Amino acid sequence: MVRPILSPAERDRGRRLGAALRQARGDRSMVDVAAASGIPVETLRKIETGRIATPAFFTVAALGSTLGLDLAALAAHVVPAEDAATA
Repeated sequence: MVRPILSPAERDRGRRLGAALRQARGDRSMVDVAAASGIPVETLRKIETGRIATPAFFTVAALGSTLGLDLAALAAHVVPAEDAATA
């Protein structure tokens, strides 16, 4: 399956998501958070650095649960109001 090229806005949104997750992780190690979430540590690393700009919903949900994040609040933080209005 060939994935379409992401737009600059989608890449920016992915970077914002990664930054928000990194901030929520705080002093916890990537290994600890990844293990608690049930995802590979390399996947978490790629999400946090924006290399995976559109992670699967259940991956984000698992990370949110592990980090104590409300998904609606995370989405509101990651998706700017002008993007949400057009979505």
